[in-house]
Amino acid sequence: MPKGKDIVDISAGEPGKKSDIQYFRETEKKFDSKQKFSGDKGYTGEPRIKTPKKKPKKRKLTDSEKSQNREFASERIFVEHIIRLVKIFRVAQERFRLNSDKYEQIIITICGLVRLRIGTFIF
Repeated sequence: MPKGKDIVDISAGEPGKKSDIQYFRETEKKFDSKQKFSGDKGYTGEPRIKTPKKKPKKRKLTDSEKSQNREFASERIFVEHIIRLVKIFRVAQERFRLNSDKYEQIIITICGLVRLRIGTFIF
């Protein structure tokens, strides 16, 4: 959603370790080819994802690059706040110790509770 003020799609992930960019590359076929995304520095190098500028080795960022990064961060802060609200429940950030068949259902429930808390869930 514009400004990242709601959760519109949930992907519960898969068991095992996998980087964010690798998971995105495997699932990007689900999205329209013209759709653009924004991500953190972990998505650097992906053409469809807008990311902040990284500091090059042995060089500093220019003032214009720093201001672009600040502007980008101000757009993404809403998304990071939503992620924080989901991680408060600790299921999304720690090892899941219950039956793995129930993980997706629990994540969906947590996202529903977060949406209820931020006032975007409509009965």
